[in-house]
Order: sequence, then structure tokens, then C-alpha cells
Amino acid sequence: MKDLTQDQLKELLHYNPDTGIFTNLTSRGGVKVGGVAGCLNNRGYIDLQIQKKTCLTHRLAFLYMTGEWPADQVDHINGVKDDNRWGNLRDVTNQENGRNQKRRNDNTSGVTGVCWYKQTGKWVAQIKIKNKKKFLGYFADFNEAVSARKEAELEHGFHTNHGRG
Repeated sequence: MKDLTQDQLKELLHYNPDTGIFTNLTSRGGVKVGGVAGCLNNRGYIDLQIQKKTCLTHRLAFLYMTGEWPADQVDHINGVKDDNRWGNLRDVTNQENGRNQKRRNDNTSGVTGVCWYKQTGKWVAQIKIKNKKKFLGYFADFNEAVSARKEAELEHGFHTNHGRG
């Protein structure tokens, strides 16, 4: 799909950067002119068909706004996969994208990277950097463990939204 240009895209669709919604400029695929383009896929993103190929609308937003495809991945800053407002999207590496993840469903402490360690009877804090876990320490106090984790996130450039619920 990288052969699609900004000019071609703008002939087919209009993108509203304030709402993140694409609308059709031509009648295509049973959708009339002015109709909302795209639909939610099973992963929670909005995609649509262009030239018989499926395209993710958050990637199309980059082409529409900048004339270039994103270099790597597109991060939804607020973590909402179908929120394609221009101010909510950023072109990031895989590593940067991983530093803006929501808290895992199996997290029991409420804070990413902090858990209770039965063997010591203390809280343990850790962080993953370049696919390697870094031990931050054992802590008798939960808030000290959280503080150690948050300091490590700042030190390693994690997004402030990382670990949101």
C-alpha cells in the first residue's frame, strides 16, 4: 500500500484532524459521498479498503497530514485504538510504542513493574529495558517501590501514560 500517494488519498477521502474521522469524497464500496469511511476491526483499530487492500486509518492519517507514511509504528497516545485524532497520534519505534502501554490485565498491585514477592515479604520493583528485566529493588513500603519504578520510567524515557488502567 506504500504506493498510495497523499494526492491519491485526498482524491478519495477527507480526514478531519480534530475528530480523526475519514469521510468518502467518492461513492465506493456501497458507502455514499460524505459517509464515514472505515469500520472497527477485531483488534480495535479502524480500517478501510483502498485499491482492494486493507489500510489502517491511523497510518492513513500520517500520509494525509504529512505526505509521508509513518517510518515505523503509530502510537495512540491515549491508548484508545480507534481515536485517530491527529493530536493523539505519533510516529514511534517499536521500543517507544512499548513505553506507552496500558497496565496488564493480570497486574495485581495496580502499578506496572511492582509486585508483592512472598519469599521476602516485600514489594519488588523492576523495569524492562531493551527486552531485559532490570531489578530495581525490594521494598518494605509499597509507595517506595512505586517511586523507584516511576523514577526508572522517567530515566528511560517512558511516556507519562505508560501503565494506565
